[in-house]
Amino acid sequence: MADIDIKRAHNLGMKAAREAADRMAEDLGRKFGLSGGWTGSTHHFDRPGVTGSLHLTDKDLHLTVKLGFLLKAMRGPLEAAIVRELDALFADRDRAVTRLAKAPAKKPVSPKTGSGGRKKAG
Repeated sequence: MADIDIKRAHNLGMKAAREAADRMAEDLGRKFGLSGGWTGSTHHFDRPGVTGSLHLTDKDLHLTVKLGFLLKAMRGPLEAAIVRELDALFADRDRAVTRLAKAPAKKPVSPKTGSGGRKKAG
């Protein structure tokens, strides 16, 4: 049984998902000393005390990680780091564009005060 088991849908397609998975593997590999490689659509990785795999399809991913005895105590921070990577790299492109489009507008700078609506003290 995996200590970390994450399933996610994505809208990236297989090519973009594999590129995102490569970036994630590189980043997490650097941070946690993981090494591994692809077998078909599954990236296997390991280091002493950690083994896992990331299986991709064109619509979803499934990440499983088995932690050794000493690393089980670090499960929370490790899972949080993985989730941050997944959020950043496998984000829905449509939601990302919507977030950018709905960013709050800055207040115009007032010629009298030089600020966005606040008056200068004095």
